[in-house]
Amino acid sequence: MPIDLPPDLMVSVSGIRGRVGQPLTPELVAGVTASFGAFLLSDGKGDLVCLGRDSRTSGPMFEAAAAAGLLSVGCGVVRLGVVSTPTLLLSVGHHGAVGAIGVTASHNPAEWNALKLATGEGMFLDAEAGGRFRRYLAEVEPPRVGWADLHSLVDDTEAAQRHLDAVLTLPGLDRAAVRARGFHVALDCVRGAGGTVMPHLLEALGCRVEGMDLEPDGRFPREPEPTAANLVGLGRLVRESGTDLGLAVDPDVDRLSLVDEHGEPLGEDMTLALAAAAVLRRAPGPLVTNLSTSQVVEDVARSYGGSVVRAPVGEINVARRMEAEGASIGGEGNGGVIFADLHRTRDALVATVLVLQHLVDEGVSLSEAASRWPRYVIVKERMTFDTRALDEAYEALREDFPSAEADTSDGLRLAWHDRGAWIHVRPSGTEPIVRLIAEGRTDEDARALVKRTRAVLEGTA
Repeated sequence: MPIDLPPDLMVSVSGIRGRVGQPLTPELVAGVTASFGAFLLSDGKGDLVCLGRDSRTSGPMFEAAAAAGLLSVGCGVVRLGVVSTPTLLLSVGHHGAVGAIGVTASHNPAEWNALKLATGEGMFLDAEAGGRFRRYLAEVEPPRVGWADLHSLVDDTEAAQRHLDAVLTLPGLDRAAVRARGFHVALDCVRGAGGTVMPHLLEALGCRVEGMDLEPDGRFPREPEPTAANLVGLGRLVRESGTDLGLAVDPDVDRLSLVDEHGEPLGEDMTLALAAAAVLRRAPGPLVTNLSTSQVVEDVARSYGGSVVRAPVGEINVARRMEAEGASIGGEGNGGVIFADLHRTRDALVATVLVLQHLVDEGVSLSEAASRWPRYVIVKERMTFDTRALDEAYEALREDFPSAEADTSDGLRLAWHDRGAWIHVRPSGTEPIVRLIAEGRTDEDARALVKRTRAVLEGTA
């Protein structure tokens, strides 16, 4: 029968995620993946699907359920095991697959897991495809095949090495120069999938590595999102070992955060800024990012003769806009970097080589590279709000801030370029709340924007 997704399951452009056991069960995963397999088959372009997972303890259980669901409708399955999400997506093209499923909840805590769904483009479902699949899921009973029509399940143990080889031969990477620099790097993989590939990447680049939590056992020792607040341990390792910089990835290795040689986190937005500098100095052009990313990327792009194009929040939205703009570089302010010369998905391995290349290009330390650019402060808050009243609220905000440049492609973003400030108001896709994200040259500026915006919203609630 068609599937009625539980209300406490989070469904968005980032996939279908929930807490292990309730509401996310093997039965639900098998049903969703059977529907996704049948959905892919309905296009008539093939029947092979790639399947990978991160290191979570629930991963083997859900991987087995996902494989069973796919096989039950006549898909062939290429199982990659514990790999990074960008490794999985890169494998789609290698195998000529019609899609992929990643069993990973990305930066969520260990009690969560999720299904990330991708098409034969090696990219996640966009709004149009996602809408079609959700309708299919709710309305169609996926046709099952009999014993004679079941396909095989095969293992691909070379995917990570192919990914590594591709990253090490990226255009613009001077591997010899990076090796000659002899970086000493502290690496935090939070016991996620990064431990299977990040040390090998750094060693291939001639780096000496001081590692922490490299074991990919899914028992995260801290909150796994690589925000500055969660990198205290990495900062300590940098200071104690005297490394040149620290690198932290999330459990599925699509986001990278940086810690400078003094043990100070730079903030995730700086990852995209420095990676973009390495690309744009060689080939000036557009940089695509989302509406909630720091304006430091605009400073970087302008300095190299480039420009910034903003897209709605969500990796696939940035990737699609990169296609439309013909952009080589893009990403999000959460540490996710997309380099189209390899593929259009966030990739912490790509981000790593681009940041190291930038440090070689400039001949500077990480703190010196970051200090070249203006420093901004981002403040993020949320408030309960009836999202049915948002149109009225947006209009009230535009009236209250008449001098701001407005963007309505994803909620409302108001920007003042002369002040170096902006605020982005957007609804949650899963809760009756709105998110308020503001940036200014000082903490006081950003918080004042949030306070005034909150007051306007409260006046229209």
